[in-house]
Amino acid sequence: MTQQPETDPGAPTLEQAQRQIARYGLDADPQAVLVAARLMAAGSRISQAGEVHFGRFGLSTGRYRLLADLEDHGGEKSPSQLAAGLGVSRATVTGLVDGLERDGLVVRRPSAEDGRGNVVVLTARGAGRLRELAPDHFGRMQALVGGLSADERGTFLDLLARVVAGMDALTED
Repeated sequence: MTQQPETDPGAPTLEQAQRQIARYGLDADPQAVLVAARLMAAGSRISQAGEVHFGRFGLSTGRYRLLADLEDHGGEKSPSQLAAGLGVSRATVTGLVDGLERDGLVVRRPSAEDGRGNVVVLTARGAGRLRELAPDHFGRMQALVGGLSADERGTFLDLLARVVAGMDALTED
């Protein structure tokens, strides 16, 4: 594996992984541990940067994702559909919708299909917010991976999918 110079001085190192594995007398691949540790550290940093980014528009990452999901699905979804699509709990969706509703970006209304349930509907103001942030958002997203060629981005997407497929290793009993 080619190792590029680390631009984050606080990032875990191969030597640290080797020391930790040796300390506990484990038979683990230090490089695999290093890749996982750096991926987790990068994910945390990207998450924090995303909050700053969406904060410019009065949103959080979660609120943006919910608005975008609604827009991608005709502007209307049930809370359970939103939760499933976003990979979060119904309680999380309720909190996100409460805030978006206060800001006038979504409304709740009774479901036409299920009179007992509600649907969340993207308002014109919500759609406008998405249009307003789109040029800056997509420009910054492109810049985030601007150091990668098209081929490298394709490889990265493949590798990322394979890593995500192994994510259960962190959560299963």
